[in-house]
Amino acid sequence: MKANIHPNWNHQATVTCACGNTFQTGSTNDEIRVDICYACHPFYTGSMKFVDVQGRVDRFTKLRDAAKAKQAQVGNKKAAETKKAQPLSLKEMLEAEKSKIKTA
Repeated sequence: MKANIHPNWNHQATVTCACGNTFQTGSTNDEIRVDICYACHPFYTGSMKFVDVQGRVDRFTKLRDAAKAKQAQVGNKKAAETKKAQPLSLKEMLEAEKSKIKTA
């Protein structure tokens, strides 16, 4: 077995939460930063807290809105294509031929 392969263990590692709470634990790191801890987590506190890490919610809503807009464009394009693909009635064909003759 190899010697000295294990990392150094720090028994007094400081954990700092975004809410300001700090506590000590054991870790290979000297300092740990977290977004949510036991003092502010909704499961432990019973209160709802909205946590938006680096604008993820804003990014999601922006992507969702862009997808809806693109889907609407595709729907409009498909509707126009199906209207063109529909067979014309005799009256519509006669009007189209008359307009071709007038322009020529």
